[in-house]
Amino acid sequence: MTQPNPTRTSPAETSDEPVSRFFESQGLRLHYLDWGNPGAPLLILLHGNADHARSWDWTARGLRDRFHVVAMDLRGHGDSDWSPEGGYLTPYHVLDLVELIEHLDVDTVTILGHSFGGNISWQYAALYPDRVEKLVVVDGLGPAPNALANWEKVGPVVRLHDWIDKRRNPRATSQRRFADIEEMVERMAKGNLHLTPEQARHLAIHGARQHPDGWSWKFDPRVQMFTPHDFAVSGSHFWERIKIPTLLYYGTESWTTDPEEDGRAAWFDDRRTIVYEGAGHWVHHDRFPDFLSSVADFL
Repeated sequence: MTQPNPTRTSPAETSDEPVSRFFESQGLRLHYLDWGNPGAPLLILLHGNADHARSWDWTARGLRDRFHVVAMDLRGHGDSDWSPEGGYLTPYHVLDLVELIEHLDVDTVTILGHSFGGNISWQYAALYPDRVEKLVVVDGLGPAPNALANWEKVGPVVRLHDWIDKRRNPRATSQRRFADIEEMVERMAKGNLHLTPEQARHLAIHGARQHPDGWSWKFDPRVQMFTPHDFAVSGSHFWERIKIPTLLYYGTESWTTDPEEDGRAAWFDDRRTIVYEGAGHWVHHDRFPDFLSSVADFL
């Protein structure tokens, strides 16, 4: 179902702020935002690669009256610890989600994941089918079939060699420095032309860290260095095990492909797919009012 793009409105900022909390996972101190309402059903929000938990602020505010909303900073992101050895393969992240849910001491959850966070969410749902009520995946089914085909042409040997070269290159593993926050806001806005000025500033401010010689993004640069092993197993092995209601999102301007057209969505038994025009990879930012309304209806 493709949704046209009406006149956009900005998600309203409010004075409501979450509480920062931490838990331990495999020796790392990981951070999450707790939006309160602990007696309500638990909803966990998982951001994408090189993003952070505050990316979900508008969504969390819109759902906090009905759910106990928790937004996690993945390892190597936001205010969570970096992995000393750069252990950012997907199974590490899934293990961290297992530890978070155990830490929160609940029997069942609903999970909403964007991009790489979507990968983590559907892997958890396949591993623990009795513990997930519903699943929402925002452009997060992993590399599209055309990307996988291109990787296959290159081959795992060449790709692993390239990964080793990058990991050994100090320039590739060092953080870029910015002169000030304004430069970072400008960079954020250029990265997604659909963002309102308020969105770009919010995302940049909460994703930035100050140093004596300037500013940097909070995420570990190594989180963007995927090995050939990370997507070596087809997601279909997981998707075919997911029987719970699942909502899939796709923006027509994304660099990925429509999961209904490329066949990936068909692996989910009980799914609905919403395709938005005038939106790219960050559907929850690009079409926020429509996104929030449809998520609220689904949940």
